[in-house]
Amino acid sequence: MAPKPVPIVPFRSVQYALRVLETVAKQRDGVTEDQLARRTGLPPGHLAHLLLMLRREGYLEQLVDGSFVVGESFVLLSSGGDRNQMQREKLQRHLTRLRDDLGAAIYISRYLDGEVKITQFAAGPRTPAVTEWVDFKAAAHASAVGKCLLTQLDYDGRRDHLSRHKTIRLTSRTTTNERVLFSQLDSQPPTVPVLDLQEYAIGTVCAAVPVTAGSAVGCLALSLPIEHAHRLRTAAHKLNRQAAPVLLSLSI
Repeated sequence: MAPKPVPIVPFRSVQYALRVLETVAKQRDGVTEDQLARRTGLPPGHLAHLLLMLRREGYLEQLVDGSFVVGESFVLLSSGGDRNQMQREKLQRHLTRLRDDLGAAIYISRYLDGEVKITQFAAGPRTPAVTEWVDFKAAAHASAVGKCLLTQLDYDGRRDHLSRHKTIRLTSRTTTNERVLFSQLDSQPPTVPVLDLQEYAIGTVCAAVPVTAGSAVGCLALSLPIEHAHRLRTAAHKLNRQAAPVLLSLSI
């Protein structure tokens, strides 16, 4: 069940961010933006955007002379201690911030041991989570989360999954024909959010974007009640643009 190698925008941004962090970490006395531009080869505009994001997330700090050193978040995640707990807490802060910013329930899902698993989420009274009326493990063909994860698997990985979880009809909008489903998955652009327009549950719409760290297959997703369906595409594209910090937390 090897992941299918596809380029995605958040992944590219995180590659560049890791290059910047590696460069800064080698210079204990700090490194200037001009020096970073020369050593990383990144265009000034792109570098400035990354530096802003890395400072905001606490991975970098800027000294009074303008140079950059590694920040507290980078030190904590790359040092000893309970790294998993620190990573989980940082991810939860990301999800909560996205929930409040987008006005939607937010989820992180991973494809682990051949199954779809929601590993963390942020919801609230005004941003209710999806009611899991059918186990998400059995509904990958219908949910935005599941379809986003399946797009990242190769053909054999998809066939293995669907041999264990049949494409049952959950609503009148559910795709149950495997040939049609595979065609949809293959034609899904890797930089465009995957949508679920009441395919899993009547009254709910969802979107998901891939966040793949190393060989692990994952995604970041949101859900909205049907009365907010008009906001789905805008919120989905905003989620895609803001996926890099989440992926970075998973990558360090």
